[in-house]
Amino acid sequence: MTTTNTQPPPTKVPAQPRTSIGKFLVQGGTTIALIALVLFFFAMRPDVFLSFTNVRNILFQVSILAIIAGAQTVVMVVGDFDLSLAATSSLAGAVAASLMLGGVPTPVAILVALVVGLLIGIANGLLVAYLNLTAFVATLATMTSVIGLAYLVTEGTTLFNLPGDFTTLGQGRFLNIPLPVYIAIAISVILWAVLRFTTTGRKWYAVGGNAEVSRLSGVNVRRGRLLAFAVAGLISAIGGILLAARLGSASAVQGSDNLLFSVAAVFLGMTVIKSGQANLVGTMVGVAIIGVLSNGLNIIGVNSYVQQVVTGLIIIAAVTLSSLKTRER
Repeated sequence: MTTTNTQPPPTKVPAQPRTSIGKFLVQGGTTIALIALVLFFFAMRPDVFLSFTNVRNILFQVSILAIIAGAQTVVMVVGDFDLSLAATSSLAGAVAASLMLGGVPTPVAILVALVVGLLIGIANGLLVAYLNLTAFVATLATMTSVIGLAYLVTEGTTLFNLPGDFTTLGQGRFLNIPLPVYIAIAISVILWAVLRFTTTGRKWYAVGGNAEVSRLSGVNVRRGRLLAFAVAGLISAIGGILLAARLGSASAVQGSDNLLFSVAAVFLGMTVIKSGQANLVGTMVGVAIIGVLSNGLNIIGVNSYVQQVVTGLIIIAAVTLSSLKTRER
C-alpha cells in the first residue's frame, strides 16, 4: 500500500526589493536638489527670493536655456549629442539681425534665420546618420564652422538698433510675464507631447535604446536620427532669435554658455525617471536647478567666478548621477 503526500507545496514568498538611502538619493536626487536649493535661498533672502518679481526674473533668465536644452534633449533621446546648438542659435540671431539692419522685413528675416538653423541641423544629421561620423566629432566640426560663419555675418562686431517689432518678441510682456517664457513653455509642451505620444517620439526612444534592434524591427534609424538633428537645429534657431530680440543685439558668441548648461540640464533630468533616459520633464527640472542656483548666488552676492566653478561641479554631479542611474537599469 502506497501513501501520497497530501501536504501542499510550500508557498513562495515574493522577494521584496531592497531599498537604501543611496538608491533613494539616486532616484530622486535631482528633485531633492531643486527643493533644497529653493529652501536654502529662501532662508538666506526670504524677502526677495520667492517674490513675484524674482520668480519672474528666474523664468525670464532660463527661458532661452529651456529652449536650447529641449533641443539637446531630442538629440540625446536618439543616443547622440550636439555640440553645435549654441553656435547655431548665435548664427540664427546674427542672420536675423543682419538682414533686418539691411532693410529686410522682420518676418522674412526670422524665417531665413529659422531655415539656417534647420539646414545646420540637417547637415549634422547627414554627417552622423549617413556618413557614420561620431556625433561628437561631427558636431564639433560643425560648431567651429558655424562660429566662423557667425563672425562673418556680424563682421566681428555686435549688431545694434534692431527694429522694435523684433525686440518686442524678447522684451514684450503678457499679463506681466515676458513673452519668451510663454514661447519656452509652448515649445517644451510640444516636444513633451511629441516624445510621449507620437510614433516619431517612440521611434526616437527605440533608436536611443538600441539602434540595431530598432533597425531589425523595421525602424528607419538613419532617417530618425536625421530628423532629430533637424528638429534640434530648428529649435536652437528659435532660441537664438529670441535671445537677440531680448538683448536688442546680436553677436557671434551670444549665448555660448547655453551649450554647457543645456548638457547639464539633460543629464540632471535623466535621473528623474527610472529608465535613466533623456526626457523633457526631467530636462526642465534640470533647467530649473540651474536657474535657481544662478539667481540665488547672485542674490546673496557670490562672485561670478565662483559661479563658474559651481557650474562645473553641477555638470560633474549630473554626469555621475546619470551614470549611476544607467547602471541600475
